[in-house]
Amino acid sequence: MKKVMIINLVLVSLLVSCKKDKAAEIIPENETSVIVRPISECYVGVLERDTISLTISINKNKVAGELSYKFFEKDSNSGIISGTMKGNTLIAEYTFQSEGQTSIRQVAFLKKGNTFIEGYGDVMDDNGKTKFRDTKQLHFDGKPLSKVECKM
Repeated sequence: MKKVMIINLVLVSLLVSCKKDKAAEIIPENETSVIVRPISECYVGVLERDTISLTISINKNKVAGELSYKFFEKDSNSGIISGTMKGNTLIAEYTFQSEGQTSIRQVAFLKKGNTFIEGYGDVMDDNGKTKFRDTKQLHFDGKPLSKVECKM
């Protein structure tokens, strides 16, 4: 008799614990979930023998990706970017490797149709990071990076 009571007690305990787990998984009817897939885009700009490559994923206004500069007969650099789209302007931090050293600098690109044009302006040092003095004073007059099919 004691064995039957112990087995029943164990079974009841298991059933109660299972019901608590399932109750935690129920989503209220008034809650909605939207799955937003990031948009991946690739851009390349070639000026004589120099190449700039930009691969980004945009999720709402947040941007993350990779940026590389391959300069002919000069040190190249490549790394990651993380930033935001403000209207049609991408402002991001670029963390990159060059000459065996890691550096961080702010970059800006203006989106025009299917191109991105890099922005240039006065910079300053901000705790070891190079930043623009005023992002409203940037000049976007460089070679455009054209949209290309991303290589997987």
